[in-house]
This record gives sequence, structure tokens and C-alpha cells, in this order.
Amino acid sequence: MTSKTFRLSGKSMSRSWCLIDAEGKPLGRVASEAAKLLLGKHKPNYEPFLPMGDFVVIINTDEIIVTGTKTRDKTYYRHSGYPGGLRARSFAEQMKRDSTKVVEQAIKGMLPHNARGRELFRHLNVYSGSDHPHQAQLNEGTGERAKKRIRQEVNVATDVSESTEVLKSDESNIVNGDRLTGSLNKYKRAELDLEAKRVGIDILPGWKKGDVVSAINEYYDQYPQISED
Repeated sequence: MTSKTFRLSGKSMSRSWCLIDAEGKPLGRVASEAAKLLLGKHKPNYEPFLPMGDFVVIINTDEIIVTGTKTRDKTYYRHSGYPGGLRARSFAEQMKRDSTKVVEQAIKGMLPHNARGRELFRHLNVYSGSDHPHQAQLNEGTGERAKKRIRQEVNVATDVSESTEVLKSDESNIVNGDRLTGSLNKYKRAELDLEAKRVGIDILPGWKKGDVVSAINEYYDQYPQISED
């Protein structure tokens, strides 16, 4: 029997807030780091079709740097839409006018040029100085999002500990190393959680029995020599 590929669902996603200080850093390095965080490619469970990236706050864009002669040679163009409406500014001129636009344009070019890219771009917050209104989200343990995520993690840990007590008097239907087949009804959620914990699988908030079974079977397929012990 072939196994199903485990796919992360939208309910299991968790986002955090990341701060990038652009002071003294090259423009390209800041933009590439921010784009990676917005896309979520730094996460081990990255899915290209899910908006699972983090929220990004960039500060001190006035102090960002470029190498070589880009200060003089790099040009930003815009057009009014009317004949003769082409306008151009050098990098130095644009930095004096609004340095946040320089960073935003660099990051926007590294995101997908479609609806998903536009959605991810809304998770970006750029500020020319060091002051920003997102300190509550950035501080771990503060803000509603962080508190909700912590509560979910505590609930998952509590469920696993309670599952241990439940299974002390019950016989498990899981044989270590054998793939989980058949109806889900013959497996108790408690024994599934214990087996996932035994093989080192982190149970994400919102996972159902089918998600846990798929993750365990995927582990068995990937590490057969370990699961047969």
C-alpha cells in the first residue's frame, strides 16, 4: 500500500515577527533576507503554495549602503502614463527623497509577481529610522498573536502528557516500525501522539488524527532501519 505524502495545512501554520536592522548593510543582502522570511523558505515545513512566511519589520533604511558606483549609476524610473512623462532618479536622489521606497522596490522584485506576491508584500513594514509601532509583536510573549501561539503549544504538550496516563492501562494497537494502515478508528489519538513523540515528530496545533498518521507513515518510509527496531 502506497503512503500519502504529508502536506501542511493552512490551519497548522504559525507566523512570527522578525526585525531586520539595515544600518550599514548592503541593499541586496537586506532585500534577500527579507524576501526569504516573507516567503517562509527558512522553515523546514515550507510549502510553496501556502502563505506561511513571517511578518518582517525593517528599520534604519536611511543608513543602508550599496557597493561600487551604484550610488551614482543605479537609476529608478517611473512614468506618468502621458507622452513625455518618463522620470528618472539616481539612487542617491531616491535615498534623500524616501529611502523606504528603495528597500521596498528591491524586495518586491524578489517576490512572486502575482497575487501571492502582493499578499506577502503586505506583510512587510519598512521604516527609515529606528522607531516603529510593532514592538509588542516583536517581543516574545507579548501581543495577542504570540500569546495565542504559546497557548496552542501548551495545549499540545498537555495533550501528550495526558495521553501517557491514558495508555498506561490500555494496550496500544501500534507496532513500532509497522506502517499505520486501515481505518483510523482503530487507533486512539493518545497512542498516535505518543508514537509521534517517540520518533521525534512535532505535533502542530490543529492536527487531526489523519495528519498524525500521515506524518508517522512518512517517517517510517524515510527511516525504515530505525522504525523496525
